[in-house]
Amino acid sequence: MWSAGVLVQVVGFSDVERHALNTVFRLSREREVSYAPWVAGDMAAEPAPVLLVDGSCAEAVLASARAPREGQRLIWVGEDAPEHAWRVVSRPIAWSELLHDLDAVFAATQSDSGLLDLDVTQPAPLDIEVGAFPSGGIRRALVVGVGAEEGMYLRTRLSLAAVPFVDEAQTTERAAACMSQHHYLCGVFNLDDHHIDAWGLMQLFRERYPQAMTLATTELVSEQGGWWRRRRMRQHTQRLGVSAVLSRPLQPPAIAKWLDML
Repeated sequence: MWSAGVLVQVVGFSDVERHALNTVFRLSREREVSYAPWVAGDMAAEPAPVLLVDGSCAEAVLASARAPREGQRLIWVGEDAPEHAWRVVSRPIAWSELLHDLDAVFAATQSDSGLLDLDVTQPAPLDIEVGAFPSGGIRRALVVGVGAEEGMYLRTRLSLAAVPFVDEAQTTERAAACMSQHHYLCGVFNLDDHHIDAWGLMQLFRERYPQAMTLATTELVSEQGGWWRRRRMRQHTQRLGVSAVLSRPLQPPAIAKWLDML
């Protein structure tokens, strides 16, 4: 069951995008304002405060032609947005910006209730900027040796930490090539993938980006890994200068503790 929060009616989107959106919903439970999907089958439910529409889907035509319901905001993803769209988001979707827009919907609801003196009723461009270091560089992360589901979670969580550019590498050669081409503020390395030289890559990463956050993940530091293995793994990673070694499967509170520092 989803926890109570601001309801979002979702129209369209690919399976991958919906998976990422559901991850955003789950991650929002860690925040003061949370979000949950609006269930169309619940006839007793009131209209959702926000309508999130994929402009490329067939159902978008109806959403475009229909006037918004009272108190409902339309967030449109893609091109050819209708005039009554309250926010327009381009692809690829920056999930941190989307979360910001959802927060703005909550603020608008408070304003309509007289609890907040804020005019956010007209369409407006996104008013936060993500993607750059304070010095003007690109905020980019490198993720090495993770599976599809784990990679999706990390990309979404990094996006929420204002790191929209994430390079994934499944081979030692690809990871090394990425490090020769880009500057990173964070690297995540799966030590359980024995097809790559994760330890050598972490050492290279630490040498090239001494100020970056370096995270290692492994099942060996889980409760099932055993006390001695956990101790040896932490000793090895500390000796290498790794910021933290996290257990797999990834635990949201542990990931949030570190990525929120970026």
